[in-house]
Amino acid sequence: MIDTHCHLADKQFARDLPQVIARAREQGIDRMITIADSVAESRACLAIAQKYPELFCTVGVHPHHAKDWQPADADTLRTMASSEPRVRAIGEIGLDYHYNFSPRETQRPVFRAQLALAQELKLPAVVHCREAIADVRADLKEMDLTRIVLHCCTEAWRDVEDLVARGLRLSFTGIATYPQAEEIRHVIQQCPTSQIMVETDAPYLAPVPYRGKRNEPAFVLEVAKLLAQLKNLPPEDVDRITSHNAVEFFGLPS
Repeated sequence: MIDTHCHLADKQFARDLPQVIARAREQGIDRMITIADSVAESRACLAIAQKYPELFCTVGVHPHHAKDWQPADADTLRTMASSEPRVRAIGEIGLDYHYNFSPRETQRPVFRAQLALAQELKLPAVVHCREAIADVRADLKEMDLTRIVLHCCTEAWRDVEDLVARGLRLSFTGIATYPQAEEIRHVIQQCPTSQIMVETDAPYLAPVPYRGKRNEPAFVLEVAKLLAQLKNLPPEDVDRITSHNAVEFFGLPS
């Protein structure tokens, strides 16, 4: 199984990252994508991915950090993404109108600039969206990108149905296991299995029964178990399907 979205450069893993990765291996998580949210973290994610053979990474600037974007950042990300084989996508990029840690009028140009970079380099884009689906949809429709994933999908089906119809992937976290997440579970039921991936977003959003604890890649199994229930599939089929989807999306070695 593949955890397609975890933040292993986060300070919460600074003391025990080797043990975290070992626990994931023990649970059959054979590959992980460690996701960047700033230029500095892009470098850190790349360093980690170069150290562990089961890790790959992304480079990108999260909307929270859009306020810190400099014109030279695009060149920095381009250099890393085009020269380092462990880099498999541009991300985590997008729009966040819930916290607005960066002004909305700043977030959108930074998002578009990184979408353009993904298009230029023919790389996938890992997109964050919170209370901004209309603008995310508008910006995505302007780009000629065939590999986009809406990570940690919490949107209603009516808000993503047209994007899914265009080939966009949806990735689900432990939030889907929470008692009040009925709408997310409905989206899982509606989305074709060929366009679904699983993730932890570790160290955040630990699934039931680990809710309230630090999340880690080994816990992605709980998300897969939920998918198996909702799709009425054997767990091994969910493993096979979501792993195939991740390999195809990120261009991972088989």
